[in-house]
Amino acid sequence: MEDLKGYLDALVEKNNTVGFIKDDPVQFPHRYSDIHDIEIVSFLVATIAWGNRKMILNNANKMLEMMGKSPYDYVMSGGYEKLEDAKCVHRTFFGRDLKYYCRGMRFLYEVPRSFGARNDSDSLEQVFYNEEHDVWKGIQNFRDLMAEANGVTSKHISNPSCCEPKKGSACKRLHMALRWLVRNDGIVDLGVWKRLSPKDLMIPLDVHVARVSRDLGLIDRKSNDRQTVEMLTSKLREFDKDDPVKYDFALFGVELM
Repeated sequence: MEDLKGYLDALVEKNNTVGFIKDDPVQFPHRYSDIHDIEIVSFLVATIAWGNRKMILNNANKMLEMMGKSPYDYVMSGGYEKLEDAKCVHRTFFGRDLKYYCRGMRFLYEVPRSFGARNDSDSLEQVFYNEEHDVWKGIQNFRDLMAEANGVTSKHISNPSCCEPKKGSACKRLHMALRWLVRNDGIVDLGVWKRLSPKDLMIPLDVHVARVSRDLGLIDRKSNDRQTVEMLTSKLREFDKDDPVKYDFALFGVELM
């Protein structure tokens, strides 16, 4: 166990560097200084972060160019309504999906629910934060409110199934966006949210990370779902209880034989 921790810690130190940013989708929220722009870009870019990395970066860049200098202004002004529904943004993510996301986020900023009167300091963190510090509940709240804004759910926002965790999605892309927004070591992740803590986060689980984790003996469950995310994150907390998802930098970098 100690040898494995040392191995993973070394990989974190190798990969969690400023040089990592230029080749990763996290580069896009780094382009902005306003918290609203950062969180909008984090969720949008994370949502299309699947498939070929070069394609992800190219398409994310094109998407943000469409949104102009301030994605927040673009969202709040309703500029997205001019998008063609059939316009391909990235693979199966089209103009209608980008409109769905933008319409939903505008709703979240304009209707703060129980958060009191809206002001310019409002952040989407309020949607994800709860007294239990349960990020799954936060994701469910986000998904439900986005559906309320649009009148329908979206396949591009994974369902954690809070009431039935054994059936829930791993929510990989949402957990990745949360990592960017919450982890605050001042290197790769931006850490602009302060109410949620790195210790609350769950590992972003994709096929590669899952296979590596099984090969290393961290998990033995075959499904890549919410339950496996919880099992793997729990194991990683044994190595660092305050920042378990830093090991995302290690697991994605392991080369499989």
